[in-house]
Amino acid sequence: MIDAPLSLGIPPGLVLILGAFALPFVSERVKQSLIILLPLVTLWLVQAVPDGISLTVPFLHFQLELVEGNNLSRLFATIFALMALVGGLFALNQKSVVEMSAAFAYAGSAIGVAFAGDLITMFIFWELMAVGSSMVIWSAMTKSSYKSSMRYIMMHLLGGVILMVGVVAHVVDTGSIEFTAMELGSFGTWMMLVGFLINAGAPPFSSWLPDAYPEASWSGTVFLSAFTTKTAVFVLLKGFPGTEVLIWVGAYMIMYGIIYALLENDMRRILSYSIINQVGFMLVGAGIGTEMAINGAAAHAFTHIIYKALLLMSAGSVMYMTGGKRKCTDLGGLFQSMPITATCGIIGALAISSFPWTSGFISKSMTTQAAADMGLGFAWFWMMAASAGVFLHAGIKFPWFVFFQKDSGLRPKDPPWNMKAAMIVFAFLCVALGVYPDPLYAMLPFPTEYQPYTYAHVMEMLQILLFSGLAFFVTLPLMKRTMTITLDTDWFYRKLGTRIERAVTVIIGNAMGTFASVRSKSVSWIISILFEHHGPRGALARSAPAGLMVMWVILILLVYLVIYLFI
Repeated sequence: MIDAPLSLGIPPGLVLILGAFALPFVSERVKQSLIILLPLVTLWLVQAVPDGISLTVPFLHFQLELVEGNNLSRLFATIFALMALVGGLFALNQKSVVEMSAAFAYAGSAIGVAFAGDLITMFIFWELMAVGSSMVIWSAMTKSSYKSSMRYIMMHLLGGVILMVGVVAHVVDTGSIEFTAMELGSFGTWMMLVGFLINAGAPPFSSWLPDAYPEASWSGTVFLSAFTTKTAVFVLLKGFPGTEVLIWVGAYMIMYGIIYALLENDMRRILSYSIINQVGFMLVGAGIGTEMAINGAAAHAFTHIIYKALLLMSAGSVMYMTGGKRKCTDLGGLFQSMPITATCGIIGALAISSFPWTSGFISKSMTTQAAADMGLGFAWFWMMAASAGVFLHAGIKFPWFVFFQKDSGLRPKDPPWNMKAAMIVFAFLCVALGVYPDPLYAMLPFPTEYQPYTYAHVMEMLQILLFSGLAFFVTLPLMKRTMTITLDTDWFYRKLGTRIERAVTVIIGNAMGTFASVRSKSVSWIISILFEHHGPRGALARSAPAGLMVMWVILILLVYLVIYLFI
């Protein structure tokens, strides 16, 4: 018996998942209508989810809580549905129905995780996300996308196995499948934390993200940027708030993403490393664990999905209109022929840099304020210093090398209307939320009276951005990229691991060959010995008189008697 209010009936994410299976079987016109309609229906259903458990179903000896509503769940589900809507609008020209189906299944699964009230439901939707996102990468139908999708799915299946082990161990320890805040006091909780961190792009597995995301299509990367890492942030905020180790993991990710983004030449790899950097801020907030910090991490995840998608939409538009060019060394001067794309990209760059009156300013500052309130001077200083680095790699480097710098001679026009409309919608939200953050603050997990626009805070950010911008242009000769490859931690399993595997294969092959040779010679020797004694002319094959056989029996009996009597 399924218990659910009439207003819902099914989990909101299931609309997108079921719709994904319908897309391949309808006409092009109907498909485009569904791409817009399905996320709108999902968004309405998300807003209809009340607080508390509203959909349950029995499973074995447990009661699965398919839909559990609260402010945190609705916040993440809202931005996931909005991302599916605007991302679908941007991808209306995408001819690959496989990609669109996979993207909607991916988005629906992320919403399923957001509303999961138990660990089993969370795990099921978590694994569906891995399948959907892998298909998004694979659907680009290139050699590099196939290889990267295989590496991607192996990494996420590894994370899924670790997570499953943790869930099973936790259920054995506690007897409960409830998905709620947990303490790191058992093997199960540690395994779940590791499984979550793999999806968050935490070290030493961070490299899967810049390895896989840039190999998707011009539209596929937009979807990929929104769901996997932010779903990981959601489960960490829900399952492990206040876990101190997250502060240190997040701090590492912040600087790791900045350094590698500054070294990159590929514009989409720059933005992919930037995702790791931004997720690091959210993990620091989760690790601090206060109401202000959790609000800040959740708000930052919300705004990050918007401005990161906007940046990748501008990069995807450049790829779409230039025939797939993505290297900074191949681009430049595109603002002359792509003014709308350039303007939207600049707005996204300002938002990710926390420029005042943009969405990044009103969200990221909550986490830094939480660090200051808790007396965490190192975390506060680290995040403030990282804000300058963010402006260097995403705020200036990306738009400068793609739309300005030297003229590449390329004169592509702005993309089709739907792609421009999607970018304009997200650019508007970046500015609107920055100017008027109250609607977002009202959606946060905890009530807040935080005021981002204080004189000290505005001047502080303007000074950081001004001097980091000055540093960029002073060191511009060092910032110019060349056709190089940046080594990352994936070298250990893509290169070193492959070499070790080949060496071990040779050693084992040689050992097996030696064993086979020894075995063959041994068998031949045994056969020859047996043939020598039992063959037609062997001693044991000849006939013997009965008296001789009686004598041998008597001798054997005599030996037996001697042994029996004296030993």
